[in-house]
Amino acid sequence: MKTNGGRCRIRALCWSRREWRGAGMAQKKYLQAKLTQFLREDRIQLWKPPYTDENKKVGLALKDRKNLLETRLHITGRELRSKIAETFGLQENYIKIVINKKQLQLGKTLEEQGVAHNVKAMVLELKQSEEDARKNFQLEEEEQNEAKLKEKQIQRTKRGLEILAKRAAETVVDPEMTPYLDIANQTGRSIRIPPSERKALMLAMGYHEKGRAFLKRKEYGIALPCLLDADKYFCECCRELLDTVDNYAVLQLDIVWCYFRLEQLECLDDAEKKLNLAQKCFKNCYGENHQRLVHIKGNCGKEKVLFLRLYLLQGIRNYHSGNDVEACEYLNKARQLFKELYIDPSKVDNLLQLGFTAQEARLGLRACDGNVDHAATHITNRREELAQIRKEEKEKKRRRLENIRFLKGMGYSTHAAQQALHAASGNLDEALKILLSNPQMWWLNDSNPETDNHQESPSQENIDQLVYMGFDALVAEAALRVFRGNVQLAAQTLAHNGGSLPPELPLSPEDSLSPPATSPSDSAGTSSASTDEDMETEAVNEILEDIPEHEEDYLDSTLEDEEIIIAEYLSYVENRKSATKKN
Repeated sequence: MKTNGGRCRIRALCWSRREWRGAGMAQKKYLQAKLTQFLREDRIQLWKPPYTDENKKVGLALKDRKNLLETRLHITGRELRSKIAETFGLQENYIKIVINKKQLQLGKTLEEQGVAHNVKAMVLELKQSEEDARKNFQLEEEEQNEAKLKEKQIQRTKRGLEILAKRAAETVVDPEMTPYLDIANQTGRSIRIPPSERKALMLAMGYHEKGRAFLKRKEYGIALPCLLDADKYFCECCRELLDTVDNYAVLQLDIVWCYFRLEQLECLDDAEKKLNLAQKCFKNCYGENHQRLVHIKGNCGKEKVLFLRLYLLQGIRNYHSGNDVEACEYLNKARQLFKELYIDPSKVDNLLQLGFTAQEARLGLRACDGNVDHAATHITNRREELAQIRKEEKEKKRRRLENIRFLKGMGYSTHAAQQALHAASGNLDEALKILLSNPQMWWLNDSNPETDNHQESPSQENIDQLVYMGFDALVAEAALRVFRGNVQLAAQTLAHNGGSLPPELPLSPEDSLSPPATSPSDSAGTSSASTDEDMETEAVNEILEDIPEHEEDYLDSTLEDEEIIIAEYLSYVENRKSATKKN
């Protein structure tokens, strides 16, 4: 499968304080990783006894101790706690006192709490103070609530994408009334995708766009599940498609970027695989030295931002794996690309004054090597081209709906009309030939298999028409049930099959004659249905809001984060080199 432009794009159609934690955290993570590696090599397990004291002697496990403490009974529990801590060298806020099976209250005297002479008190040493425990409990509760909200958001995203993917698969929705998703190449034209792969690709690209939206908002914890779901659905697509579009490669970069932002160093092995896969996919898609990309688009300036991030992530991965030389090499390549891609803010301002958006300005300047005049012409031409493409796509959709209505008027189901037009690449005459030469398509049904058993009884007049043509009355009634009273299709099917119904039909004559079943839920009020519809609308709208308008949104970046991180990691590498020389 070839796609013009080297990328699939998902689009919504409806015509009407810096978070970087600094050198300390990165260095700490690196040292922890290296130390753990060395300890494993020497089979040293510091977390197991025997432990040693400050004199490097093997210590004994702390056992229960009984001690005598004299005090007056009019002191408060807080005063007793302070005295115990001072006497036995404990931290006051980290002990709990239990007397007579009750925890001692700090604000009351011992007498008020029924403490008598010669009583036994149990002192418990806590790992954390009660105040800290309360704070930690509150934090855990907040984290759990946040996790529940994230899970609801993820489920809503899943529901919205499934609805939109289903609408796209039906290909009969009216774009004037119902939003749906379409797959287009980089020029903006729809791409013909085999039905067997269309849903998987739609869901893959939908999850990717949703994940990218979360990335832009720096909500990495929610972005990662969406991106991993996108990866799962992309793997259901054919290898040829993944090798001819850059979507899959960009997804791998986004996943590794999420790993990095979430400081998931335990994912280094997976990060290496994904970065190697991204590099391979870019080569297959863009060609050696980007010659295929240049042939299609005339330049490769905008796509260089992808390679900048690729080199940066490869540098970071190598640094945390202890490969200083490789890390330095990749980071320097990223820095060189940053210098090439840096845009003078005054040039962006010039284009903004001409009525272009900041995104158009950045993309245009990178496509035209920073030349403002050329960028303005490039953006204008692209706008006109997209407007023409949208007009043509809208007209193509309108013609398709008209053709489906025409075939339905002849008695064919929507499902049969869709399949025939798809096989005929939209040509109505060819679709008719396909339907006439493939009688099995006559009984393609639009309804749910579960509801097929509940058809209304055909009229006696229609049964009599078929009987008059020479068909058996019971068989005629069954055929009319299958085709919902369409005499023409029932007659064609019976005639083609020698007066009987073919076994491939979804219903047998016995089932057809069974009366409609009813259930209490069938007569339930409309409140629940209305609520479900509102929830579906909300889920769909959330997806549509995150589908970017510009087809090259994934190539647009200010590179502000990349600039900071490149400088930061290069400083880490240099510091390590200096430390090595001193040693």
